[in-house]
Order: sequence, then C-alpha cells, then structure tokens
Amino acid sequence: MKVRITVGMSGGVDSSVTALLLKRAGHEVSGFFMLNWEDDGPEPGCHADADRRDALAVCAKLGIPFRSANFAAEYRERVFAHFLDEYRAGRTPNPDVLCNREIKFGTFLAAARADGAEKIATGHYARNESVDGHWRLLRARDHSKDQTYFLHMLDQDQLGAALFPLGGLHKTDVRRMADDTGLPVAAKKDSTGICFIGERDFRAFLSTYLPAQRGELRRPDGRALGEHQGAMFYTPGQRSGLRIGGRTGGSGEPWYVVGKDVAANVVYVDQGHESPWLQSRELSAAGTHWIAGDPPAASFDCAAMTRYRQPPQACHVEVEGARCIVRFDVTQRAVAPGQSVVFYAGEECLGGAVIERTDAPQIGGAT
Repeated sequence: MKVRITVGMSGGVDSSVTALLLKRAGHEVSGFFMLNWEDDGPEPGCHADADRRDALAVCAKLGIPFRSANFAAEYRERVFAHFLDEYRAGRTPNPDVLCNREIKFGTFLAAARADGAEKIATGHYARNESVDGHWRLLRARDHSKDQTYFLHMLDQDQLGAALFPLGGLHKTDVRRMADDTGLPVAAKKDSTGICFIGERDFRAFLSTYLPAQRGELRRPDGRALGEHQGAMFYTPGQRSGLRIGGRTGGSGEPWYVVGKDVAANVVYVDQGHESPWLQSRELSAAGTHWIAGDPPAASFDCAAMTRYRQPPQACHVEVEGARCIVRFDVTQRAVAPGQSVVFYAGEECLGGAVIERTDAPQIGGAT
C-alpha cells in the first residue's frame, strides 16, 4: 500500500538510504531537514549548512520534494536547557535521548503530520512491530549499530508513526547501496558526538555556558595530586584530560576519575581500570518510562544497558512508581549518574530511566 512518508534527512548516508529504500518501495516520499542548533559564537561546531546542502542534493538525486525547518528554539528549550541543568548538578546527561523524544519524534512528527504525512522515517538502526495492537521497539539486526538505547523514551503514538528501514541491514550494506545508486553522500563520514559541540573542545564549549573553577584532584584517601579544570567536566571512568601522569609510589597504571564533589569542587581519581571505587552491583533510577505504557511487572528479571554499545547485562528490576532499583548479576564498571539505564527482554527494548546513584563506594561527599 502506498503511504505518504516524510523522511528526516540529516545529510548523512543513513537517512539518505532510508529515503532511497522507501522511494523504491513505491511510497510517496519527501525529505525534511531539521536545523536543531544555531551557534552564538564565532566558531560554529555544527556543519548544518553543509549538511542541509547534502540533504537537498540527495533529494534532488532521488526526485523527491525537500523542505527544511528551524527547530533551534525548541531544541534549546526542551533539550539543551536540561543538558546544562544536569551538568550543573554534577551528572553526565545524554542529550540524544531527549532529542529523539522531544524533537525528532516530537516537533518533527507534528510538522510532518501537519503537512499531510501518514508516517515519518529516520535512519536509526532499530526495528518496530505491532503485536495485538501494541507497538514494540526491537534491536537492530546489526547489534554493533543498534540505536534503541537512544529511542527508549518513545511512546506508543511516536513508535506507531515511525518507520526504520535500516533496522534489518548492516552498515556495509547501507554504504554499498548508497554507492551503487550514486548518492552524493555515499562516502561521507558518519557524524559522531554531540552536534552542538561538533569538533570543538568540550570543556571550552561548556565553559561558555557554565563558568567553571579550577579545583583539586585528590586520591580517595584525600591526598592532593594536582588540579582539575572544573568538577562538572568529569565523569566516572574518565581517563583522558587528567594530566597527572605517573606519580612516585603509584602502581604505574593509568588514572581514572572515580568520584567528584561538585559542591566542594573536588575530583577524585584512582589508579587502575578495575579500581574498586568504580565497581557497583546496584543502581537507583528515576523518571522511568515504559514503551508499552506499564512495566512488565512490579518485580522482574531482564537485561539492561547503562551506556551505549554495552552488551545488555542480566539484572533484576524492582519498580517503585516512577523510580526503580536495578540489581545486576555481575559487577558493573563506571556507571554514571545522569546516563540512562535501558531495559531489554531479548530483542525487545522495554524502556528505561535516568540513573541517580549506585552502590559504588562513596568518597567523602563525592557522587
């Protein structure tokens, strides 16, 4: 059946092949480019103008209509403001999760529907299906590219409106299709990181919005080791950017961030990838969202990811309203408050929540 579909075009190869596949399937396809960020400073991080031109060139190649819209105000209000609030609180947020819920499957979906679209499509590596009138979110066939971690906050309406044509493909297949068709973005490098930061130094960018003060780097026992650039910039398990190198009397192993006290502006570090200060078996999380609308049960076993591209880890979940307690079968390393814990039953993504704290050993007032 021919369906009117609007494809969210990023100017990259994934969304371009998404449009190609839907056009080949005989649907009425149009392309839509979202401008989600406008820079205030003289050194822009996003390549929005170039990406828009690439998206337009792909639509011209495919012979489909193209339009664009500026969602920068909505992005700043619904995503970026939360991003800054989380860093102020000493947590490590993941803006892609909110961007998907609020912008790509929120503002964009509304705009596409207003223009007469029956469905929207994106280049995400994920799958969805309807079973007995309920929509399920499933992992991509290519687990190395699976993006359900970032889509776990979608609801039934959003998931039912979405198409994910790349869910059954591998990235090598997508590149080959783009090249065989002569798409102008066939060899374009995949974007990485957060769009609004782009190629810029993360700390330099964040400090323009959240002025930071230098403070002490300390061992867990309180001994000072050096100076940090601002406690909000560091996250558990971080190795780079510490600038402390070897120390007399140390083990010779690399140093890692193992905690921080934002109020006191102190960052704690320890040596060794398996530092005991980074190990936890339990976490508490808030803002729990279930794709089906309700949890499978008040208490259940499943698997969970606490960061993107981590293999799902066996765990037990206790649901307490909008909060939950997660106990893992094996010790987890460097679980970071502010990140998402996302739940899976086999291939199905059940939903997730935002990590508040773990049972890792506490250092003074560190979190």
